[in-house]
Amino acid sequence: MAYLQQVLFLVLVATATFLLVRRIKFIKTSINLGKPQDLTDNKPARWRNMLLVAFGQQKMFKKPVPALLHLFVYVGFVLINIEVLEIIIDGLAGTHRIFAPYLGTFYTVLLNFFEFLAVGVLVACVFFLIRRNILKVPRFHKPEMKAWPFLDANLILVFEIILVVAILKMNATDQLLQARGAEHYTATGRLFFSSLLMPFFDGFSTPTLVGFERAFWWVHITGILAFAIYVTYSKHLHIFMAFPNTWYASLKPKGEITNMNSVTNEVKIMLGLQPADAAPPAEVERFGAKDVTDLSWKNIMDAFTCTECGRCTAECPANQTGKKLSPRKIMMDTRDRAEEITRSLLAGGKGADDGKFLLDDYISREELNACTTCNACVEACPVLINPLTIIIELRRYLVMEESSAPAEWNAMFQNIETSFSPWKFAPSDRFKWADELRN
Repeated sequence: MAYLQQVLFLVLVATATFLLVRRIKFIKTSINLGKPQDLTDNKPARWRNMLLVAFGQQKMFKKPVPALLHLFVYVGFVLINIEVLEIIIDGLAGTHRIFAPYLGTFYTVLLNFFEFLAVGVLVACVFFLIRRNILKVPRFHKPEMKAWPFLDANLILVFEIILVVAILKMNATDQLLQARGAEHYTATGRLFFSSLLMPFFDGFSTPTLVGFERAFWWVHITGILAFAIYVTYSKHLHIFMAFPNTWYASLKPKGEITNMNSVTNEVKIMLGLQPADAAPPAEVERFGAKDVTDLSWKNIMDAFTCTECGRCTAECPANQTGKKLSPRKIMMDTRDRAEEITRSLLAGGKGADDGKFLLDDYISREELNACTTCNACVEACPVLINPLTIIIELRRYLVMEESSAPAEWNAMFQNIETSFSPWKFAPSDRFKWADELRN
């Protein structure tokens, strides 16, 4: 029977590993649809970003209560799963609590700490479910958060509650079996939180308790492996993606908009600022972006990192005034389009040549034109995602490729071209307002 469990466990781990690796390759392929972009400068600043923002969750603490609860879930998820290493070794080797004899009393301290975190995760998940479904925080109920996105957010919280309850019940039945001297059940010492559940199981026979303990063990490890796979399809992929995303985040000031090198070179040539022997600029295939393949790989990584928390949309002044723009939707649409192209490519289809585009088919012109370029969304994001760069690239395509812009914008463009100012007056008149100050 023991050998059968080991074989089943090996099959379970191998299957989970295969599915996880396949999904990781899919995500990598999707991100690589984007254009190259070098983001490896100033490595000390990048490491600092990752440690403070991804690991330390620096930007979450603008709202202390949700931040502390989120920190409990995050730290609990990371540290509790250290125990998974022992479970995997036990499952493959046919042992039980293999680390206990080597760690002694420290093992008891460690498990009590893990249980404390587990209870913190349980409380936080219940609180988050209440916020989403009873208190109905507005940013969780925007138009883009219907159907799957809303269900996904609830599923992951329920999933975590099940995993936490399973581990507490496993430890409770384990302690009862230790007290009864059951074979193979190594003494762990008293575990405070799970011991509170022991009276619920004390009336069962030893064989039944063994069945309960094994069932909870299997539920926990199967749940952990299923959770690892599910996360890669969920908004909670940010648990992993936040680290590379914050490391590769732009170090430029938030208000600085990246110029197009090809356009800059052309202007310099026109103004005679380029050396006479300078190489002519490379021909540009497309100004701005029409599809995800015109964006950079970092833009697509941003999309896969999106937590769908809605802080960007909640801070967006355009969205606050009832306009259609939602920075969160921009990121979700970019991710959906990248996944669509990747699925097509892996299935031998047309990929990006399917007649569909990120612009118009996913993101409307009305959304793009509503953006005020204020950077509120960029400032609000807890994992340094930049929806504004995608918006700017799509608008560049509209203006530079299709000459499609609101009439007010076209008038402004013309004034800048002729008067070097958004307002229509001669350059010599620009400082007449100051004449009165000298009088």
